[in-house]
Amino acid sequence: MSYILVTGSSRGIGAAARKALEERGLKVIGHRSREGNESTIAADFADPLSAQMLWNEALERSGGDIAAVVNNAGLFEHNSLDCSDIEWLDRWEDTLRINLTAAAQLSRFAVRHWKRHLAGKSGERGRLVHVASRAAYRGDSPAHWHYAAAKGGLIAMHKTIARAYAAEGILSFAITPGFTDTSMAGDYLQSRGGAGLLADIPLGRVATPEEIASIITYCTIDAPASMTGAVIDANGASFVR
Repeated sequence: MSYILVTGSSRGIGAAARKALEERGLKVIGHRSREGNESTIAADFADPLSAQMLWNEALERSGGDIAAVVNNAGLFEHNSLDCSDIEWLDRWEDTLRINLTAAAQLSRFAVRHWKRHLAGKSGERGRLVHVASRAAYRGDSPAHWHYAAAKGGLIAMHKTIARAYAAEGILSFAITPGFTDTSMAGDYLQSRGGAGLLADIPLGRVATPEEIASIITYCTIDAPASMTGAVIDANGASFVR
């Protein structure tokens, strides 16, 4: 049975996605920043070498049989315009490295692996699923330029991959959640006024991790090949394209 690599699987959306995929009978290799175990690999994406280490370890554990990569790991950190120049730049670079560059590295490793080791295989070779954000299209708060830029870059990368490799059976899907009921989003909602911010969501509530996980599972397993390149919104109609 093929394996699915899910980054950021220790909590929130990633943990819910892992559970949902395993309930469908799939083998999941999880990832977290620290303290790995038999089913989870530790890799701190702030380290430029960590994505390659994660990929190599996942390949070894799976016997080279990774059918999909879910790029879910993310950092959502406040970065005030009035920070010192060094502090502002450090937070910018950390956010782009964790939210975009690590996902790009893993996507590259996966595409190269599927092209090289499944050459000549007809049909589908592998899937990438990228968890971005409505911020990719709508933007974010004045303290989150870096987050919006990273998620916008993730969407542009996803579309490029989908167009470049569809003919070779390598598919790419992206999801753009709005606020989701995780500790990360909870802290933000509280800092921005809590219930007042919910007034901007016609549905009247934020998404649950399980809702986003169900979309991840669909893209990983069930979505037809003709959907490659799609971006699926899940934001309670707070941003409608």
